[in-house]
Amino acid sequence: MSPLKHLEESVEPIPGTNMRILRGSQTVRWAAVVAWMGLIFFLSAQPRLPRVLPPGLPQIQDVIGHFIVYAVLTVLLWWALRGAGICHSLLWALAATVLYGVSDEFHQSFVTNRHPDVFDLATDLAGAVTALLIVRWLGARRGRA
Repeated sequence: MSPLKHLEESVEPIPGTNMRILRGSQTVRWAAVVAWMGLIFFLSAQPRLPRVLPPGLPQIQDVIGHFIVYAVLTVLLWWALRGAGICHSLLWALAATVLYGVSDEFHQSFVTNRHPDVFDLATDLAGAVTALLIVRWLGARRGRA
């Protein structure tokens, strides 16, 4: 049973589509991973990102941004790996997320006004671990620890 089963059941299917095929499609799962990684790469290539929070809080915005973006990446990786039947998909998703975070920090070293930061990588890791703990907790609640 999918961890998002309750959401899937509440969504009306698009007429003429087989939602079961779409939900289980490895192509869809990996396309989501690649698209999210592409978004991260695009954002990392920007010399300056727009500030959403008040000017006195730039560090908080960076922390929240890294945390959420890498939490989502981890869940998407876990979803794709689990769908492919990979054993220990939680650990592999975590490892892949950390590697992508390292490559992202390296990429930023080539972007004007950006620089690699170990604190950003630690925030990425915190988001990834938190996301996996939530996935694990939800799985245990559904009887699939």
